[in-house]
Amino acid sequence: MLTRIPRSLSNQLHRLFSTSSCRNGQISNIGRAPIPLPPAATLTQGASSITVQGPLGTTEVPLKPYIRLDFSEAEKESRTLTVGVEDAVVKEQRQMWGTTRTLIHNAIVGMTEGFSVPLYLVGVGYRAVLEDDPRGIQRGFSGQRLNMKLGYSHSVMIPIPSHIKAEVLLPTKIMLSCTDKHLLGLFAAKVRSWRKPESYKGKGVFVGTEQIRIKTVKKK
Repeated sequence: MLTRIPRSLSNQLHRLFSTSSCRNGQISNIGRAPIPLPPAATLTQGASSITVQGPLGTTEVPLKPYIRLDFSEAEKESRTLTVGVEDAVVKEQRQMWGTTRTLIHNAIVGMTEGFSVPLYLVGVGYRAVLEDDPRGIQRGFSGQRLNMKLGYSHSVMIPIPSHIKAEVLLPTKIMLSCTDKHLLGLFAAKVRSWRKPESYKGKGVFVGTEQIRIKTVKKK
């Protein structure tokens, strides 16, 4: 004889015995992934941060007191770094687990290879030129600027920060490079904000592989 279980009790039992809920409460799929260490990267762990040194420079990633780092020194060519926490059940530690792993990985890539992103100028008459800034080298800036035609009655002038390397490969293609992924994204977003891609004619400044869906105009 089968006994019918009330729906409220059934939902509670499902949550208790659900493998997904247990998994999400104890581990981080991003945080537990080992980080490969290139031979050119040198990591030094301090009391509250880890220093990453490479051919392109040096940077530091802050560490929470509950973050645990495990270095694998089996072979120089196959070194790895594993990030862990004291208690993965604690929500804050679980959140910072994956975040810290991502920050360390980005720092390693930035100091050894660097990050780059292309910008595409799509529109009739849209073009860009890299030129010297008449104001010269100022604090925080490289002394160069982007001179862009974006459909306005005036040119758009954007000074290049000192941490950003800009190249105009074509009149409609700009390549930005930086050792910091976050700062690179901020500057790319700043350039894009001058002419965001619009969905009717498809014009604007596109970042990387960005695409938009063109809307169709209803005819009366």
